[in-house]
Amino acid sequence: MNWLKNVIRPKLRQLVGVEKRDVPDNLWHKCPACSQMIFHRELEKNIYVCQHCGHHMRIGADRRFKSLFDHGRYEAIVLPEALVDPLKFKDRKRYTDRLKDARVKNDTSDALAVAVGALGGQNAVIAVLDFAFMGGSMGIAVGDGLLTGARKAVEENVPFIVFSSSGGARMQEGIHSLMQLARSTIAVGEVRDAGLPYIVVLTDPTTGGVSASFAMLGDIAIAEPGAIIGFAGQRVIEQTIRETLPEGFQRAEYLLEHGMVDMVVNRHELRDTLVRIVDMLMSPMAIGRTETLPDAGATIETVAAYSISEAALIDREPPS
Repeated sequence: MNWLKNVIRPKLRQLVGVEKRDVPDNLWHKCPACSQMIFHRELEKNIYVCQHCGHHMRIGADRRFKSLFDHGRYEAIVLPEALVDPLKFKDRKRYTDRLKDARVKNDTSDALAVAVGALGGQNAVIAVLDFAFMGGSMGIAVGDGLLTGARKAVEENVPFIVFSSSGGARMQEGIHSLMQLARSTIAVGEVRDAGLPYIVVLTDPTTGGVSASFAMLGDIAIAEPGAIIGFAGQRVIEQTIRETLPEGFQRAEYLLEHGMVDMVVNRHELRDTLVRIVDMLMSPMAIGRTETLPDAGATIETVAAYSISEAALIDREPPS
């Protein structure tokens, strides 16, 4: 028996009234960009944007929904149960075990979550990919979720907004994962056929099969500052073409300069930006104009006449 540890120390603590308290180990977070330590409440209040350097950290679906929907209220859409482990895949660990671990750790069934709620008074369906769940990889469950979200948007006659954050296709599902590229494209097509807006917000990172499918098909493409967006990694591209790529290549700002995205929006301004876009695209005037767009076989004179009439409509002073 350790006399000092088991007898003297408890008596000393009793005398001075010192009790050991359990202190959570997640009260402080280290910014991956500038290495500054940030108190968890300040980080949550700042929507996980570093107050020192402006780095946008990755966030999950629940935090994303609460920061976007009016008063943080939304209704989660129940997604269909997907086929699990169709290939009976195993590497160092069984795929089923990896799924179980990811589900316990993230308290969600898969990488995609879908919800419906009010966005500036206008209802919208929002789907969010969570990188924390197996790198946000796209498998059968994600494909099912995107189709469910798209059809819910068509059913409710509301915009469909998707937040992408993924390393690409889920290798453990092989060809079944690659089929989701086509299925997600079909989901986008159903929204467009209904004449509804499809908006994509590209967050860090958006790569691989996700960037090769639904992530790059948005009517409007928005990116968060500093997000990595591309198909293959920079090192792979450099080794393939044997050239050094420019600084900032595949970052959101670089893609904006080269016309790959429409705007780069800070997370604090993202909700207001989406509210304005949805309001404009869902207004009766906007819907009426899209119904009179020239078709693909229109002559150049028809297109020119339409452009002139649209310019006159925009320049016209509002009635007093």
